[in-house]
Amino acid sequence: MSEVAISTANDVLREKGYAERDLGVHPAPRGRALLKGNKLLSPLSDDADVILHVVRDLVPTEAELGSRMLRPADLRALLA
Repeated sequence: MSEVAISTANDVLREKGYAERDLGVHPAPRGRALLKGNKLLSPLSDDADVILHVVRDLVPTEAELGSRMLRPADLRALLA
């Protein structure tokens, strides 16, 4: 399931206009996923399904983000 969620998250990020170097989801140990890239202050690690939710619902499009950076703490706060 995590491989499907990671692949889907990367597809969503591409649809939102991000190159993989700017924002991408990568596999991590124990079924977790890692959201990382140049547009993120530091990597965000969680269950693959949670990262997919973050990418779908909380990460703005690349055009909306502009030159700003995403902060993992802000994304976590929006999850609560």
